[in-house]
Amino acid sequence: MTRVFSGIKPTGHLTLGNYLGAMRRWAAVDQHRADALFCVVDLHALTVDHDPARVRRLSRQAATLLLATGVDPELCTVFVQSHVDEHARLSYVLECVATDGEMRRMIQYKEKAARERRRGGSVRLSLLTYPVLMAADILAYGTDEVPVGDDQAPHVELTRDLAVRFNQRYGHTFVVPRATHPAVAARVMNLQDPLSKMGKSDDVGPGIVYLLDEPDVVRKKVMRAVTDSGQDVVYDREVRPGVANLLEILAACSDGDPETLGGAYTSYGALKKDTAEAVVEVLRPLRERHKELCADPGYVEGVLRNGAERARGMARPVVDAAYRAIGLLPAAEAGV
Repeated sequence: MTRVFSGIKPTGHLTLGNYLGAMRRWAAVDQHRADALFCVVDLHALTVDHDPARVRRLSRQAATLLLATGVDPELCTVFVQSHVDEHARLSYVLECVATDGEMRRMIQYKEKAARERRRGGSVRLSLLTYPVLMAADILAYGTDEVPVGDDQAPHVELTRDLAVRFNQRYGHTFVVPRATHPAVAARVMNLQDPLSKMGKSDDVGPGIVYLLDEPDVVRKKVMRAVTDSGQDVVYDREVRPGVANLLEILAACSDGDPETLGGAYTSYGALKKDTAEAVVEVLRPLRERHKELCADPGYVEGVLRNGAERARGMARPVVDAAYRAIGLLPAAEAGV
C-alpha cells in the first residue's frame, strides 16, 4: 500500500483550518486508502519559547482531537514524535547532508529570524534546523505521500532533495516522497485578516475558530468576519479575499463549490449566517467525541503507546540502514 505520513504541531489549540485543510481528509480518505501514520510532532514545538506544561497539555489535546476526527488506530498509526527515538537519530544524519544555505532560505526561518533581529534578539538554532527534522519524520517511514497545505509544500521539496542527495552519495536508502494537496480549503484564512493563514500559533483572536469553541462563539466569530468593499457575493481570491475565504469554508463544510455557492447569495449577511451554521454542524460530532475521549484518558494513552511501538518497528530498519550507508559502525561491531 501507499504509505502516508502527516504531522500536527502542538504549538496552539487546533483550528478550523487544521481540520478542513488536513485532519478531516486524514480520517475520511487517507487512513482508508493507504498505510497511514499520524503524528503529534512535539519536538517541533521546542523551536520557540514555550511552557513545558503547556506543550504536554497541547500534545495530549492534539492526539485526542485526532482520534475525535475519526482517525482509527485500528486502521492507521497514531503516535507522538518524541516517543520514537528514530526521528532524532535520523535528523542528525540528514543535517550532515543538508546545507546551511538551504536552511537559511526556508521562509519561516527568514521571517522569524528577521523579526527577532529587529527586536535585538535571536532565534533558537533548532528553528534553523527543524526542516531537517521534518524531513526525518517523513523519510524514516519510507513515506510515499505527504498531504500538506500550500504553505508546507517547500518542506516536502526539501525532503525530496535530501532523500535524492543521500541516495546518490551513499546508495539507495530512502523513498523519495511527494506532496499531495486537498482540492478545497487547503488553506483557510484568518476571518479578520483574510490575507493571513488561520494559524493555531496565534493563540488568541476573533479571526480564529478553534475546534473546541462553543457553537455560540463560532457563530459570533463568523458573523464578524471581515468581508470586502462592494455588495456582490463573488468568488474572487485576488479582489475579494474575505468573501472568497467564507465561500471556501462553506464549500468545504458542505461539499460544494465556492464559485457556484457565490452565485446563490445576494448579501454578505446571508453568506455569513449559512457559513456559521455549516461550521457549527461540522464541528459538532468532533466536539462530542472529544468529550467522550477526555473521560477515558487511559484509552488515549494506550493508543499512543501502541502507536509508538508500531512506528518504532517501521522506522528503526530504515534509520539503521541510513546509519550503515553513511559510514557509522553498527552497535554490535563497536562492542556496545
